[in-house]
Amino acid sequence: MKRFKSISCFLMLSIIMFFMSCKQAPKAEKERCIIEFVGDSFNPGRVQELAKSFGADNTQLYRWKNHFVFYSQFSNKQAFTQEMAKQFPELSVKVYEKPFYDFSRAQHCGQAQLAPNWEHIILTANLVEDKELQNEYMEYHRTQFEQWPEVANGFCNADFQQLQVFRNGRQLMLVISIPANKTLDELNPKTVENNPRMNEWNEIMGQYQEGIEGTSPDEKWVFLTKSE
Repeated sequence: MKRFKSISCFLMLSIIMFFMSCKQAPKAEKERCIIEFVGDSFNPGRVQELAKSFGADNTQLYRWKNHFVFYSQFSNKQAFTQEMAKQFPELSVKVYEKPFYDFSRAQHCGQAQLAPNWEHIILTANLVEDKELQNEYMEYHRTQFEQWPEVANGFCNADFQQLQVFRNGRQLMLVISIPANKTLDELNPKTVENNPRMNEWNEIMGQYQEGIEGTSPDEKWVFLTKSE
């Protein structure tokens, strides 16, 4: 009888521990990505409502001409883009998955403190059509933290909180996150202060980039502005 009680207690304790572990298990993180819509027939209010219904943590739209962009975490981005295709079949949709380059102030700037509130600046450009040059560009970014540490140092000096680069085909999306009370014009010059290798990096990268359709011949990166 005592043995039976001991087993029963053990089983009860195991069940309690199991449910506690389930309750304490962390929730899966939503994936941050960029979703771009291109087209002239666009209803920002309706699209923002749809994004919110599919778990977007940020429904702020960014715009350049007829390009509209979300930079958000979605509970189900695939379902969102499918619903968009149904409701707005005239729009083209591009999804930019995980960034191939990801600078984080928390990870790359020692004990630097993060700003409590961030402002996101989003730019876009194309890679040149040459596949070999595209591969060179990707390799530069894959090894940048080891081979070009001065680049990350420049971002640290400029108080960048985060810098991510996404790719879909030839098109690039660059996200620069800065403290909300600062401007990029104020901070960006600090990336090259006493940092000649940063200037060299910028010159090299310019050889692999060109403007997207609709830019002028001398344009490469264009800014997307917050859509009202």
